Amino acid sequence: MRIHIVGICGTFMGGVALIARELGHTVTGSDLNIYPPMSDALINAGIDIRLGYEPSTIDKDVDLVIIGNTISRSNPSVDYVLNNNINYNSGAQWMGENVLRHQHVLAVSGTHGKTTTTAILTWILETAGLHPGYLIGGVPKNFEGSSRLGAGKYFVIEADEYDTVFYDKRSKFLHYRPNTLIINNIEYDHADIFPDLEAIKKQFQILLRTVPSNGSVIYPESDINIPDVLSRGCWGKKIITGGNDAWHAKLIKQDGSEFECYFGSEKRGHIKWSLVGNHNIQNALAAIVAADAIGISKENIVKAFATFENVKRRLEIRGCVNEITIYDDFAHHPTAIATTIDGLRKRVGNERIIAIAQLGSNSMKMGAHGDALGFSFEAADEIHILRPEDKSWDIEAVLKPVKNKAFVHDSVSDIVESVSKRTHKKDHVLVMSNKGFDGIHEKLLAGLTKT
Repeated sequence: MRIHIVGICGTFMGGVALIARELGHTVTGSDLNIYPPMSDALINAGIDIRLGYEPSTIDKDVDLVIIGNTISRSNPSVDYVLNNNINYNSGAQWMGENVLRHQHVLAVSGTHGKTTTTAILTWILETAGLHPGYLIGGVPKNFEGSSRLGAGKYFVIEADEYDTVFYDKRSKFLHYRPNTLIINNIEYDHADIFPDLEAIKKQFQILLRTVPSNGSVIYPESDINIPDVLSRGCWGKKIITGGNDAWHAKLIKQDGSEFECYFGSEKRGHIKWSLVGNHNIQNALAAIVAADAIGISKENIVKAFATFENVKRRLEIRGCVNEITIYDDFAHHPTAIATTIDGLRKRVGNERIIAIAQLGSNSMKMGAHGDALGFSFEAADEIHILRPEDKSWDIEAVLKPVKNKAFVHDSVSDIVESVSKRTHKKDHVLVMSNKGFDGIHEKLLAGLTKT
């Protein structure tokens, strides 16, 4: 079959493309932004990528067009497909129908921690020799790419609550029909498509209905919104993390890099790994429970953590200059910002943390998290924010809780100049954004070299 993918260079759609290629299909794609690492992975797999969305990017003899969820109805490719009665589908539905239908699906959902948890769980299955299929919404360092068809009966997938495609406004995860479902947390996000938290809960409520009674639903005791969703109907086996009577962790090192895992009073493993922070321990517990639920031994689970490397852009060190360390992190929600800073704080102790943030998600750009944003930076010693393009809300007012240590800048160059002048030896510069941030990491490294 000849398949063309519109919006191919996003992590999810690129992953779909690579799996389609593994299945033997001839795959082409188009995008406005063609950039590594996904573009390199696609080209190396023999996938032809075309720049732009003009109808000419779609071959005349195409059998199916898969349309990405960022593509609008007004897109020229979409109009061409509809006007010419070409068969089309969404990436999530195509995955559900062509890849996941006959697999044991382990789906990782929630507002935060999906990518890391999916990567951990996939690596546990790989270490156990199960050779799982997977689709991870990031670049996992333990694998060659962000997706793989696999050779066994298990498929691990990051289950996003974002909408499916321009004509299907249900969450993508409703197409996956998981046997094992992790819900890391539920918070308000994606203000561009969800009017309120209840709208998000509704999608999770429907997701729970797709879990079979012989399946498992894994969730943390500490989340305040998950119990409400579960009360509306859950047929799978509920497994809780947190609390002494459930799966829980006992810290050996306060930064979270070493802990013991317990099920009630039974010790199930001594974990040593490279990650830090309480949020990552919660991610680890969810993955451990999911692996245990499908029968993976505690020996293989422990072994996997010893060699696990996180996905890129999760407290990833981008360089060190004059004993100043630059980090890159994907955090773009107040909760993620707070937990990322907390994780770094546990690693570096009293050394200074300079937080730099681009409010890149649609929710953040709209000011939807204004009440929580300022407080999320409290554990940093200094904060530098790129002023949002949307001037309908007051970023300075939002940062009032940290006003004595917060600076708002009109350009990336202003941030680089200011931070380069204000940093000292042993400082930690934490850059947080879900966008490219105009190459700020390299510019900071260059700027610090000159000071």
